[in-house]
Amino acid sequence: MALTLQDIATLFDQRGAEQYTGEPVTQLEHALQSAWLAEQAGADDELVTAALLHDLGHLLGDHGATPTLRGIDDLHQFIALPFLRPLFGPRVLDAIRLHVDAKRYLCASRPGYHAALSSDSQRSLVLQGGVFTAEQAHDFITQPHAEAAVQLRLWDDAAKAPQLTTPSLQHYLAQHVARASRLAAGG
Repeated sequence: MALTLQDIATLFDQRGAEQYTGEPVTQLEHALQSAWLAEQAGADDELVTAALLHDLGHLLGDHGATPTLRGIDDLHQFIALPFLRPLFGPRVLDAIRLHVDAKRYLCASRPGYHAALSSDSQRSLVLQGGVFTAEQAHDFITQPHAEAAVQLRLWDDAAKAPQLTTPSLQHYLAQHVARASRLAAGG
């Protein structure tokens, strides 16, 4: 079943106040901060949309608080894809799908990146397959939209600031998300 923009708004309305696992922000705050960082960097509508929706799978799944503490990889990067596929094109979907592997890539390719991850991100990294080998890192970065996923990942990592003021969800849905959806529909 495809989500509409109203369904996405309702999902954030219903579950957005939940704590973002192991972090000092809510799910909605994390999504808005990610989108805001993308917008501030001058990202296009598709990448701002991917930044806003990259963790939607956490809201669609129900694994409880901090699943990593129980050894669970919730596979959130895949859960939302069937619901979003009718709305968005490959650039949005691939950035969402690849943002976890982008963390694995950055750990392998950027000195100091792993040490700067939050405790929960380090825990989830192990559950998600660990740091890429040099060959895996090469294979990852040569995929279509991998660079977009890496940029998304960096915004994701930075989007954990308590009480950061951002534009509203409605701003992103009415602006970037609606335009990215129309772009995918060919209009």
